[in-house]
Amino acid sequence: MIAAGSLLEFALEEPAFSMPVGRIEYLHLGPIQFEEFLLWAGKEKLADFLNNLSPGENIPEPIHRQLSELLKIFFVTGGMPEAIAVYLNSNSWQKCDSVKHSLFLTYQDDFSKYKRRVQHHRLLLLFKKLPVLAGQKFKYVNVNRGARSADLAMALNMLCHARVAYKVFHSSCNGIPLGATINEKKFKVLFLDVGLMTTGAGLNLLDYEKAEDVMMVNSGAICEQFIGQHLLFSRQLYREPELYYWVREKKGSSAEVDYVIAENTAIIPIEVKAGKSGTLKSLHLFFQEKRPQIGVRFNSDIPSLLTLETTLPDGQNLRYRLLSLPLYMVGQVRRLIRQCIKAEPN
Repeated sequence: MIAAGSLLEFALEEPAFSMPVGRIEYLHLGPIQFEEFLLWAGKEKLADFLNNLSPGENIPEPIHRQLSELLKIFFVTGGMPEAIAVYLNSNSWQKCDSVKHSLFLTYQDDFSKYKRRVQHHRLLLLFKKLPVLAGQKFKYVNVNRGARSADLAMALNMLCHARVAYKVFHSSCNGIPLGATINEKKFKVLFLDVGLMTTGAGLNLLDYEKAEDVMMVNSGAICEQFIGQHLLFSRQLYREPELYYWVREKKGSSAEVDYVIAENTAIIPIEVKAGKSGTLKSLHLFFQEKRPQIGVRFNSDIPSLLTLETTLPDGQNLRYRLLSLPLYMVGQVRRLIRQCIKAEPN
């Protein structure tokens, strides 16, 4: 038997039956990922190209442009299967948008089933606010200044339990596992899916086509959501989704690294930068304090593998490697990290 459904986790939170330990297998499935979208769109050669690309290998400009345009489409359709299917079958943004709005409303209607456990109007409020708060340090006051934080926290936990939202906790990143040193008071929130986030934020394809750089749309929050939802489900399906970020808060020297993941025993800082350039000040500070083997930057440029240098507070020079990838290569990031670490000279 396979069990799935809208907000199934709510029903499983307090089951009226004994859970048969050892007889249930959990698989954590997220939205469709970009490579899967390419396959569905009949772009098998592009998917194979990405799957076989080596660290630092160049991407011809025509292929880069084609993948970047397909990425804009994915930002609007998102990873919800019906929204993708309707667009690919009809080539109609209006029909795709109609499907996404229906999904959005269906989730809201479903919340009323659980009003005995939590006031469902708080679930509705958070659900509507999360698309414009994704990627930011989460503050309950930004949801509703008049509501109690404890009430909103309970509602947010319910949404996270239902896999409608995901908390990205701050980790001190002093070792593996990253979850051992989290600060539960410091977290960002990711929404269910980038396409539904686009709908909830009132954006459409024209907003992406008018922008000189897709990273600038909605202050880059869409790109952070896209990268985050892929990283959440980048491990084996039987492993529960988890993701972290790092923040340094000292007087006169604040810094934040967008995401941090672990690949085997290596801690990997990940930055999502606007445009083809952007400063790496926060990443430099992370390397100074944590000395990881390699860092990752996502932007709109072609891929590269760089050796960078920064000066430590004691005057010494620190050299480190930076794997720079276009946004559409997030599905390849763990494979490329492993290859970089394996090829690193002792």
